Amino acid sequence: MQNNPKIYVMLRFKLILFAISAVFFAGAQADIVPIKPGTMIPESNTQLKSVDGKTTTLKESMGKNGLIVIFSATTCPFVIGGESFAGWEKDYNSLYESAQKTGVNLVLINSNEAKREGGESFEDMTQQAKKGEYKMAYLLDKDSKVANAFNAKATPHVFYFDKTGKLIYEGLIDNSWDIKRKKEETYLLNAIENASAGKKIDPQQTPAKGCSIKRK
Repeated sequence: MQNNPKIYVMLRFKLILFAISAVFFAGAQADIVPIKPGTMIPESNTQLKSVDGKTTTLKESMGKNGLIVIFSATTCPFVIGGESFAGWEKDYNSLYESAQKTGVNLVLINSNEAKREGGESFEDMTQQAKKGEYKMAYLLDKDSKVANAFNAKATPHVFYFDKTGKLIYEGLIDNSWDIKRKKEETYLLNAIENASAGKKIDPQQTPAKGCSIKRK
């Protein structure tokens, strides 16, 4: 069967619209303001099911020097990669290892409650964790309860808490998504290294970029 130019054009158009909607999620969630540095970790005792079949809480997940929470997804191109951006999932394990070296744990949370039947189910999470050989826990946030408490906006969206449970960094992993960037900014890695060395984290907040969290 010969290629149909009209179908090809339509597919390209749909892909462009999807990319645009993923990038400009903030307009639809402009009223969501993430918790600020200095805030104590919310919902720290909420039971969360991990893809390994166990249940845990954010309090139990804390390392001796802190905890990094990354809200993630199984279908978002900013996580898994796409035509114009390789995605941040590829960096998860190296960030986990860097955090572990400083006594900080890192976990992923999936809060896409409205897409459980659209590629974001617990089974999809489990398969993704196996495929990506995740070294960290991948947790299911039922009814987006934890995401709502954090006022998390995007996938991925980073929240880094120190050993007392206080938020010390919130926002982006790095600026690799920005094709107009003038230099590389490894925000999360810098925060990990500076916190470990007792240095000031600057910036403490960056505007998260990615796909909107699909709440019901």
